[in-house]
Amino acid sequence: MIEAGADIRTEEFLLNMGPQHPATHGVLRLVVRTDGELVLDCECHIGYLHRCFEKCAEGNPYTSVIPYTDRMDYLAAMCNNQSFSLAVEKLAKIEVTDRARWMRMATVELQRIASHLMAVGTYGLDVGAITAFLHCFRERERILDLFEEMSGQRLNYSYIVPGGVLYDWPDDMPKKIENFCDQMEVRIREYNDLLSGNGIFIKRTADIGVLPADVAIAWGCTGPVLRGSGIKRDLRKDRPYEFYDQVEFDVPVGRGLHGTLGDCWDRYWVRVQEMSESIKIIRQSISKYSTSTGKYLTTPANKQLRPPKGEAVYHTTENPRGELGYYVVSDGEPIPYRVKARAPSFCNVAVLPEISRGTMVADLVAILGSLDIVLGEIDR
Repeated sequence: MIEAGADIRTEEFLLNMGPQHPATHGVLRLVVRTDGELVLDCECHIGYLHRCFEKCAEGNPYTSVIPYTDRMDYLAAMCNNQSFSLAVEKLAKIEVTDRARWMRMATVELQRIASHLMAVGTYGLDVGAITAFLHCFRERERILDLFEEMSGQRLNYSYIVPGGVLYDWPDDMPKKIENFCDQMEVRIREYNDLLSGNGIFIKRTADIGVLPADVAIAWGCTGPVLRGSGIKRDLRKDRPYEFYDQVEFDVPVGRGLHGTLGDCWDRYWVRVQEMSESIKIIRQSISKYSTSTGKYLTTPANKQLRPPKGEAVYHTTENPRGELGYYVVSDGEPIPYRVKARAPSFCNVAVLPEISRGTMVADLVAILGSLDIVLGEIDR
């Protein structure tokens, strides 16, 4: 037995979490310096899933780059397609019809819901709530069914391309999407019953991994990670693209409802609320699509594009994980001279050491899960 008043000596220990650890959400390696169960510091080691995206993009025609974008954030492939297509359209001055734009908006908002379902479901799994994971996957499968009918694929779609979308919608697609929205509104209330107000879930996430607004801004955090800290920034509102300035929706932000503003629970809550806002956008987009005209694709998918020499663009979109940007430079050839991708997960995961110091090892799993990273775009 240890006598009362005796000195208890502790010793620091380096703990490798990953790159095979399931809680790292991919092949991420965290080297954690601990004192018992206390996290003193951690380092993020990346590079285990290098996609070589930028160099591949500089060796293929513009339209052939689209499949490579799928494989960056593979949980939001439609959004990646859209972001790069918008950059190329701006560079090559390609016009897109209203009909194709409304189709794109409905599609990427469905993708946002699918991505957030994965984030919420796996986050519940991280902290021990298995039921929510199974329920979220049920709805995500329904979205993938819609995507399969649109594009023939269930993960890497290559569907949104410069000039519009690759295939027209079947006649009954708008009705199927509306039916899904009706069902999803009911399911969101179910997720709130399972997780949002669950006492155990709140204890695992409230007041954990608090990210102050000034720290989030300093580290370049975007998306739900930034909005969870109370910053109301969303490119769909601040710098509208497509027709986001013609639809009504709100931008949810963290409010510290169960703990400190900017904690893990707030980041989770923002994603849950964003699914409801995406449903609003989808309904409005479907309504506008039904009355719009024009082709679904104005530029043949296999056409070689030759943007003017010396032109360069940088275009950003609001992806499920934050601001995704593409910098594309043309030298007049059908292959881009330079492509640079700004990946939101890369910046978001960089803040992990800042908000994990002084927490417990078990809390580190909850903090990392609240950032909702995808290694495919971190190691782009």
